[in-house]
Amino acid sequence: MTNSCDYPLNRTDCEDLVEPEFYSYKYRVVGTIFQGAIFLSGVFGNVLVIIVVKRTQSMHTPTNYYLVSLAVADLTVLVYSVPVAISGLFLVSDTWILGDFGCKLFIFLQNLGINSSSLNLMAFTVERYIAICHPMMAYKMCTINRAKKIIFGVWIFSIVYCSPWLVLTWTRPLNIRGYPGVGRCDFKLSREKYLLVFFADIMMFYVIPLIVSSILYVLMGRTLLNTHRPSNSEHRKSSSSSRAQQLSFYEREWGHQFYEAW
Repeated sequence: MTNSCDYPLNRTDCEDLVEPEFYSYKYRVVGTIFQGAIFLSGVFGNVLVIIVVKRTQSMHTPTNYYLVSLAVADLTVLVYSVPVAISGLFLVSDTWILGDFGCKLFIFLQNLGINSSSLNLMAFTVERYIAICHPMMAYKMCTINRAKKIIFGVWIFSIVYCSPWLVLTWTRPLNIRGYPGVGRCDFKLSREKYLLVFFADIMMFYVIPLIVSSILYVLMGRTLLNTHRPSNSEHRKSSSSSRAQQLSFYEREWGHQFYEAW
């Protein structure tokens, strides 16, 4: 077959070609094993959570509903990220093979799963805080219907927030020698123009949930410690009761021994 770069008119185009690059054999094997293990264990564990909660009527609680929503979010990230990452180990120069729509859907679902996971964790933490620190309020607020509404709102907000990625990504063409027509899933604009989006992601789905969760867990820990720590009066009563039980025990033993000796 004649190479198009042999013609004088195509020499300028061929000067822009880059040489194909591949990962080493060891890197492919190690990457496939580790990522495959993460994929299998993650899918198995999250699917198991969904099945157990669905089939066990006693586990239909607000807390477990949040866990199921979190499992769905984790599955979204695993199913749409890990197989693509593994396949990229065996492709030339991390090329993209799922087309332009597949690129948009991949970035959208990846961000959707990560962002919804963060919001689900924060909603779960708030629910636990109310149940532990305000148990009387939990009867009205921590209900299954309310949990369903919150989970529905979390997913709707995440979908709307992540929807711009459907138009902000594309398959960038690559000029790789010997591989015509290949591309890479990439941002449509320069990375500098995404700084506001990245900053909003960090603040809304990482910094704020981390701060809120940390504060709530400290409050929950303090409440649990105060609940299980006896006061001075309770401690004196407990000590008196313990001493009374010991005296009663010794009296019974001594009486029994005196009776045996008699």
